[in-house]
Amino acid sequence: MQKLKKIDAHTNVLTWFEIPVLNTLRAKSFYEEILDLKMTIRSFPDSEEELTFFPYDPNVIQATSGRITGVLTKSPNKKPSRSGVLIYINAYPEIQLVLDRVIAAGGKIILSKTLIPAGYIAVIEDTEGNHIGLSSEK
Repeated sequence: MQKLKKIDAHTNVLTWFEIPVLNTLRAKSFYEEILDLKMTIRSFPDSEEELTFFPYDPNVIQATSGRITGVLTKSPNKKPSRSGVLIYINAYPEIQLVLDRVIAAGGKIILSKTLIPAGYIAVIEDTEGNHIGLSSEK
């Protein structure tokens, strides 16, 4: 098993992310629709959390896999925000294909497709009010 290493120019800064939501099914539907993927919901009664997982391998410890994934989290302790941390989600194969589905899925486009040295970025507002970045090579 791989171990986490000190952050440097060759390691990931992030190991995991959580996007706060108010309505699990609405948020799950939004992300599944715009990213063309399937997500899994798990409830944790002890912490009153409902987590909706982006695709992952349950047999792999994600933090040491070299891969970064995360969840939508409905929790009494977390609230969606337009002004909090901004994460960027992989919009493969082309950012415009994802952006074209955002409004129909109930979201808003805050920053349209923008060229940067690493490819393209955009920022959307999801159905819960979070601002989320998208990133793609095309």
